[in-house]
Amino acid sequence: MRTEVVGAGGVRIGVRVEGTETAPAVVFVHGWAQSARAWDAQFADPELRRRFRLVALDLRGHGASDVPRGGYDDPVAWAGDLAAVLGIAGQPAVVVGWSYGGLVIADYLRVHGTRDLAGIMLAGAITEIGKGHPGGRVGPAMRAALPDALSEDPAVALPALSALCTGMASDPVPGPLAQALLGTSLTVPPSVRSALFRRDVDSSDALAAVDVPALVLHGTEDAVVDVSAGEYAAGKIPGAESRWLPGVGHLPFAEAAREFNTTLLRFAGERAIGARAER
Repeated sequence: MRTEVVGAGGVRIGVRVEGTETAPAVVFVHGWAQSARAWDAQFADPELRRRFRLVALDLRGHGASDVPRGGYDDPVAWAGDLAAVLGIAGQPAVVVGWSYGGLVIADYLRVHGTRDLAGIMLAGAITEIGKGHPGGRVGPAMRAALPDALSEDPAVALPALSALCTGMASDPVPGPLAQALLGTSLTVPPSVRSALFRRDVDSSDALAAVDVPALVLHGTEDAVVDVSAGEYAAGKIPGAESRWLPGVGHLPFAEAAREFNTTLLRFAGERAIGARAER
């Protein structure tokens, strides 16, 4: 099912919702120049659909969401968008952030703390951005793609985005998936792709203040977000659990979907049991 909510500044945020309506919610936040379709393998998992209400947003400027002129450098805007989506859950939710989605979660933490959060799962995620911030360290595939991937000239942007999408996985991904990733990237306007990088964000205080369970999951062969960014987040969040996936790249939810889904089932299931016990 597709629906929408009104985020910060009146921006309409596209939302994908599946699963059991009355069940605890898992909210998915995708990465730079992608969409809610990134989570297809999770939305197709029968056990996840049975036990949880699955909610995935399209970030502002992406997918089915509005493309406003501004807000891309404003943590309050990102926090407001995510807060609006969390409102669908009706109860504290486990939030899963991939790549740039981890920074959006960090923005939410900066503004709202852990309100309405039952747990946080970071998957191949950054939590900071800008020169010298270890939580935003990128890998060779992303370094090679910039700045060309931000260009308005398709002759410049297309090869860079194609190489980036191909480099997301440690092993070659099936052609349809590679083309889907590239196609989604091309639907995001160059102005938006650029705006998301015009930030300088330190998240150390926001991460250190987290008081809900957290899990950091990262592929050891991630060439887009360096594994050290995951290590940084795991070290900053009090009591965070970490899981490193050998031989997996930047798409753990697709490259190792079965292991990813099993891990998410356990983590989210424990949060659900804890929430029931507290009632």
